[in-house]
Amino acid sequence: MALPTTSSSAFLSYNLPIKAYGAQFKAFALQKSDKKAENTRKIAMTEDQKRRNLLGKEFEGKNHLPRVEEEANDGHRNTSDERITNSHSISDSPASATRSAVLKACSVTSGILLALGLLIREAAHIASVEGWLNLDSSSELSFGLEIWHIQLVFSIVVLVSSCRYMLLKIWPEFAESSEAANQKVLGSLQPLDYLLVAILPGISEEFLFRGAILPLLGLNWKSSLVVGAIFGGLHLDGSRKYSFAIWASLVGFIYGMATIVSSSIIVPMACHSLNNLVGGIIWRSASSSENKD
Repeated sequence: MALPTTSSSAFLSYNLPIKAYGAQFKAFALQKSDKKAENTRKIAMTEDQKRRNLLGKEFEGKNHLPRVEEEANDGHRNTSDERITNSHSISDSPASATRSAVLKACSVTSGILLALGLLIREAAHIASVEGWLNLDSSSELSFGLEIWHIQLVFSIVVLVSSCRYMLLKIWPEFAESSEAANQKVLGSLQPLDYLLVAILPGISEEFLFRGAILPLLGLNWKSSLVVGAIFGGLHLDGSRKYSFAIWASLVGFIYGMATIVSSSIIVPMACHSLNNLVGGIIWRSASSSENKD
């Protein structure tokens, strides 16, 4: 009995499907592997992009931080500059002394000037009696007041006040100096205080300069000019400039001539006090009008 034989064609008929299925499986496996690799690559790219974005934000934040700090510093510098500017503006503007300080200074200074004037007059009288000087100031000038003295006082007050008003309009430096002095002395005073700060200096200063010093140099226009220059020079201070000193020298010369003409110390005292009062009233009125505007 012959055994069945397996032909090569039959083997191939069974083997070909198996190989085909193996190839398909391998192809499927490779496809799955490729997809997995692609997904892994995409995930890796996504993670890498996230890291890059995060690093980019941190970098921008670091770059932005100095800018914010710089802007903050600029704001601080601007605020500081504004404060400095405001402080300069405040410091530049004339500050008023307190009312009590002004009244105290006026009273004390006037007392000192009166005492000094009395001392000079007494020394001149003793020197005249002893024969050291031919001029006795206590006898050359009196404290009398006649009718025509009143007319002289009125005329001088009108003259000085008118000249001062015109100079305030045409001489900026004088106007600035006068404003600074008035603001410093008169800014904190009450209306009735103006009488005190007008009369006390008027009496004490004239008693010293025109009632004591002028007679020692001689009752003439040259001596009046010298005493006026001394009087004006002593009016120089931080708020009053040379323009004010020149004006005070001129006014001092006028008061000296009034003293010589009248032979009375009361005349320059009255002129000085009234001019102080008129000037103070005009300044207060002008300041009140500016504040209302």
